[in-house]
Amino acid sequence: MNGSFSSLERTNVLEQLEHEQYDVLIIGGGITGAGIALDAATRGMKTALIEMQDFAAGTSSRSTKLVHGGLRYLKQLEVKMVAEVGKEREVVYRNGQHVTTPERMLLPFHKGGTFGSFTTSLGLMVYDRLAGVKRSERRVMLSREETLAREPLLKQEGLLGGGDYVEYRTDDARLTIEVLKRAVERGACAANYLKAEKLLYEEGKLCGLQARDMIEGDTLTIRARKIVNAAGPWVDSIRELDKSKKGKTLRLTKGVHLVFDQSRFPLRQAVYFDTPDKRMVFAIPRDGKTYVGTTDTDYSGDIAHPTMSAADRDYILQSIRYMFPDVRVTGSDVESSWAGLRPLIYEEGKSPSEVSRKDEIFLSPSGLLTIAGGKLTGYRKMAETVTDRIAAQLAAEGAGSFGPCVTAALPISGGDFAKWGDFDKFVLAMTAEGTSLGLSKEAAERLVRRYGSNVGWIFGRMNGFAQEAAEYNLPVDVYAELMYAIEEEMAVTPVDYFMRRTGTLFFDIDYVTRWMNPVLSVMADRLGWSEQRAAAYRCDLERQLHDAVVPSEETAEAAAGIL
Repeated sequence: MNGSFSSLERTNVLEQLEHEQYDVLIIGGGITGAGIALDAATRGMKTALIEMQDFAAGTSSRSTKLVHGGLRYLKQLEVKMVAEVGKEREVVYRNGQHVTTPERMLLPFHKGGTFGSFTTSLGLMVYDRLAGVKRSERRVMLSREETLAREPLLKQEGLLGGGDYVEYRTDDARLTIEVLKRAVERGACAANYLKAEKLLYEEGKLCGLQARDMIEGDTLTIRARKIVNAAGPWVDSIRELDKSKKGKTLRLTKGVHLVFDQSRFPLRQAVYFDTPDKRMVFAIPRDGKTYVGTTDTDYSGDIAHPTMSAADRDYILQSIRYMFPDVRVTGSDVESSWAGLRPLIYEEGKSPSEVSRKDEIFLSPSGLLTIAGGKLTGYRKMAETVTDRIAAQLAAEGAGSFGPCVTAALPISGGDFAKWGDFDKFVLAMTAEGTSLGLSKEAAERLVRRYGSNVGWIFGRMNGFAQEAAEYNLPVDVYAELMYAIEEEMAVTPVDYFMRRTGTLFFDIDYVTRWMNPVLSVMADRLGWSEQRAAAYRCDLERQLHDAVVPSEETAEAAAGIL
């Protein structure tokens, strides 16, 4: 039977998980786990996925939000990786145009910098060839004057010119959610806030696990022939449960991004630039904001709640001042931030920036299949590799015969358009429909671009929601979007909605502060929260708002009564 992806049906989903036996159970609801769930479900495997936080709550909502071809890996001579992820980037784009957008990127080169004119031209040419870049998106070399015309804020001293090439901007959390929604449509059963606590064995082989419902506190047992550990930064924790953490282990590094309003940092176009310590950083305009990142430092703190430190903030501010000397942003200009962890494979003697982003698969004696490392861009290919392994194992054990991977040409949820290239026409037509319902052109287009072909659900219910929205003092489009998050995207908490279903906690913090009280009221009524639970969720949202702008050291000092 097809599963549900509604928070209102979450209890039924948990019952289904407990009463079925699955061919494959995936631990981890980030982009890697979501990709495996979609691949397995479309091959006909009975598939389940559990996530101990919200879907995409870890690394998959905290990346640089680029489906990119890995240009910087050319510096490390990782030619094969550039070729693979470059080609895969086009697949990700074609299957989800509403969450992936081509973005022209400017790579300026200065006297004494990492890249020169020849190395930039050669590097971008090799990149175009390896990544199979289409003709319209291939590199263009620019003179000093042309480079400044593209981005007048650039440091002029020592500027020699620039390279122009294409990256693909994405909403990483929404990409993950859309992949999972398609997996559920194809029969997968998925639940968030369900933590794997104990692995179960028969004759030394994995046969299931016990999981704790982090919302209600109950424990349930899920049976499965194969278990995949796709827990991102937590993969070693699952290997420890399996007593198979041997050989290669994870090395966690932290990446921080800062968000500024365009009035303070009026960046015209995306720039990939040198920092004073010869690292490379992105500055990207998006929805009236400019975001800049990332850092790359070893991390040993709380895996579930990495935050910006003062050192992280100051490093990025210094990098901005170095490359954009007329942009005089300070810590008080930071509107929001996010910190994410990269689960890299440990390599002796290498700095965080030098450690390979390659993925690796480990098979334990019990049968636990662990996928670690890798990049957002390569999620579908990683899923194919893992699912091929599972299919072969199940076939060898006489547990069924499953077909080949079909996800290379399978649109994700929201990506169902009449034909390739129709997205822009779709945006125009549906924006007009939104304005006919009384929305501003800007609000209508934002919804169309966020939800793609699923926007009809929101537009189709707006008139019916008008009275309820008014009772909660919410605009009808906000109310409809919230209902969609609850009923179709398993949003359980306000942070799920503001951070991972809409991204507003990162890119429109005023929206969060304006609507947080009515959103809390709607969710409390719809999901039947106790006063205690409502207070806890409010506290969590307020903490996220605080941590987005206040460095962790200042938080600690305030808690200690120092500030």
